Amino acid sequence: MREQAPATDQHPVLVRRYLDHLRAERGLARNTVTAYRRDLAVYAQYLEEVGIADPREVAAEDIEAFVGWLRGRTSGTGRPYAASSVSRIVVAVRGFHRFLAREGLTAEDVSAQLGAPTGRRSLPKALSVEEVGRLLQAPVGDGPLPVRDRAMLELLYGAGLRISELTDADVDDLDRVDRLIRVRGKGDKERVVPYGELAASALDRWLVAGRPLLEPTTPSLFVNARGGRLTRQGVWKLLRAHAARVGLDGVVSPHTLRHSFATHLLDGGADVRAVQELLGHASVTTTQIYTLVSRSALRDVYVQAHPRAQRR
Repeated sequence: MREQAPATDQHPVLVRRYLDHLRAERGLARNTVTAYRRDLAVYAQYLEEVGIADPREVAAEDIEAFVGWLRGRTSGTGRPYAASSVSRIVVAVRGFHRFLAREGLTAEDVSAQLGAPTGRRSLPKALSVEEVGRLLQAPVGDGPLPVRDRAMLELLYGAGLRISELTDADVDDLDRVDRLIRVRGKGDKERVVPYGELAASALDRWLVAGRPLLEPTTPSLFVNARGGRLTRQGVWKLLRAHAARVGLDGVVSPHTLRHSFATHLLDGGADVRAVQELLGHASVTTTQIYTLVSRSALRDVYVQAHPRAQRR
């Protein structure tokens, strides 16, 4: 579980180092550096709201979420940020994280997968039901690690969890009788989410025949090969490896199974308010983007199938 940012927040220190780099090593003009400082202050506000005290702890999913957060905010003038402003702020954030990686302050550039935003609101990528099935079957073997990975993937998709919610979960957060899991989402808000029979079966096998063999040193639901808590970066690497194994390399991102969970529920007739609760979105507006995904899929089906949909 993330704690609120303490007074010794590392964000200002690292930002100062980055701005000094821009000024001294890249020779940027004072006004340009000031603009970077202003844009990174917006990013700092977001990190404070979600309880990330040190930007070195930021994961790719946090930056993706920041872009969505930014689009829902208003600037100092009280108006929504223009697409050009969103794009400019994202450029500053990408440059900052690229600097952290280049200086060896982080293991990788977590912003590398983030494309430059455009004026149109992009739809989240969702796998088809068949593709999800292939991904969930990717971990092969009876050892504790493939058993863990199957349970992890089943729960990510079966409950629509953020990766941080998965790694923060402890064994005691599971209600295996009613198939519920208590998770702590953004802003340290708790919610209880159901999961299905297939996820329950995979979790039971992990807890009985997998997890004990790794001799856990933590109450964490999912542990690494040394028995410690599995990290977000660790889950992301495992996810990418399994995706590549079944031909989904380059398609799966940290949020893909969560996107697919929401889209498939709405395709199946679930009410958008119910999906909002399951995802832990503060506003239904955030959830409604998934209805656009479903409409897009419907339009594709219509164009392909209706005899009068397009000129022959």
